[in-house]
Amino acid sequence: MPRIGTRKLHYMLTETLEKHNISIGRNKLFDLLADYGLLVRRRKRKRINTTDSNHPFRRYPNLIRELRVLRPNHLWVSDITYLSLSEGFCYLSLVTDAYSRRIVGYCLYPTLKKEGPLNALKMALNSLNYTIKAALIHHSDRGLQYCCADYTSALADIGISISMTEKGDPYENAIAERVNGILKCEFAIDRDFKDIEQAKEEVDNAIAIYNQLRPHASCDYLTPDQAHQKERLLTAKWKRRLVMT
Repeated sequence: MPRIGTRKLHYMLTETLEKHNISIGRNKLFDLLADYGLLVRRRKRKRINTTDSNHPFRRYPNLIRELRVLRPNHLWVSDITYLSLSEGFCYLSLVTDAYSRRIVGYCLYPTLKKEGPLNALKMALNSLNYTIKAALIHHSDRGLQYCCADYTSALADIGISISMTEKGDPYENAIAERVNGILKCEFAIDRDFKDIEQAKEEVDNAIAIYNQLRPHASCDYLTPDQAHQKERLLTAKWKRRLVMT
């Protein structure tokens, strides 16, 4: 986790520091890292549009505006982001469980065609037991890939409710946008890759570490894999403005 934040680093070091009788607060750790030039500098990111809403397919209403997510597999959020190659781009489709922040499905694909998101969805569906599919909501933007018949049919055929953003506001899909940002900023997949094979290797590694090792402030500092095994209200370690947007 080459760019993990200082707050999470302080939490992860707690047990080790206690074993060595070292007492250091979070602010002191910030100062220490700054003295050694180890604080992460935010990088300006290029913006590539991955959402094409100009299509003839049905748009679905936003079902999650006032939703309280209290268990795994209650709400999935999906999004597409781009990765830079030495020549052009490739596109990472993600399906994330909103309760645990666990990435349950993903696919790195050379184009923005529907196959990328569909492959990510298939991986996510394979993680489910049939009995809980009917209680699940899938939320995304109104892009062509998510509105096309193949994608919506894959959800509707097994009883998953379909929800979509309505105003084009990124806050309507804030969790998906946040996970995109974590993978790019903390796991350094926002750099240029030689080719899609190298990018895929890095993405596989980043998502495995993200799910298994990275504590989430939104999930009581559990890792996504740990949080996905819980069925209780998880305590956020930061002040929420909204329950769900």
